[in-house]
Amino acid sequence: MRVTVSFSSRTSRPSPARGRRRALSAALLLPLLIGLAGCGSEDNGSDAADGAGGSGGGGGDQPEVTLTVLAAASLTDVFEAAGAEYEAANPGTTVRFSFAGSQELVAQLNGGAPGDVLVTADTQTMEGVAELTGEPEVIARNELTIVTPPDNPAGVTGLADLADPGLRLVLAAPEVPAGRYGQEILAAENIDAEPDSLEVNVRSVLGKVQLGEADAGLVYVTDAAVAGDEVAVVPIPEDQNVTAFYPAATLNDAANLAAAEDFVAWLTGVTAQELLGAAGFLAP
Repeated sequence: MRVTVSFSSRTSRPSPARGRRRALSAALLLPLLIGLAGCGSEDNGSDAADGAGGSGGGGGDQPEVTLTVLAAASLTDVFEAAGAEYEAANPGTTVRFSFAGSQELVAQLNGGAPGDVLVTADTQTMEGVAELTGEPEVIARNELTIVTPPDNPAGVTGLADLADPGLRLVLAAPEVPAGRYGQEILAAENIDAEPDSLEVNVRSVLGKVQLGEADAGLVYVTDAAVAGDEVAVVPIPEDQNVTAFYPAATLNDAANLAAAEDFVAWLTGVTAQELLGAAGFLAP
């Protein structure tokens, strides 16, 4: 008998033994594959964390802020020191100052000059721009004194000597706070003093005396302290003097209102008050 077997239409099936071997191989490989997958996930997670940490560090940087402060000329030296202290305490913030007579600062604002904070040497000037500012805060007080060249060539000993017609007297202009204070003092003592020049700010008065271009001038006590040995000081008695108040306020059009508010508040704090006190300013 002949038996013919055809394989053309037969479906190939693995033998039971062969199937068991494959199942065993898969069972052995499965833990290894799971382990490798876990390692891959850990590596990817670590990379992601590193990447997030790098970008997070950049994202945590303080935003760059430029704070523009318009301040009375008599604050020049102490505010430059205060600005450096504020920048150190507030990374990313740069404080820029524009120093001038208070009336000049107002003219700048009315002319469209940008600013975040205004600090004047009197309340009258600040009140005149109330529609442009927030609520002012007095940060310091000051008083006036007479200054002469170091050798005091005219022999000035007090306010009465400022009426000497032969004296080269220099004062701040009446629209300048220091000039207005000076006129108030002279008027109260009935002293008819005729200045040889009227200056746009108190630092210009100080400069003329330092250069020997004037025999005497009226400046703030703090200005005389800045000049040191370059001038001689003739104090004005307390009962003849006046008190200057320095208000600070944010400007309504401030580009950085939050930073401006923080700076004004900082000026009343311990660090700023210590700097102002060391410079000769009186506490608010």
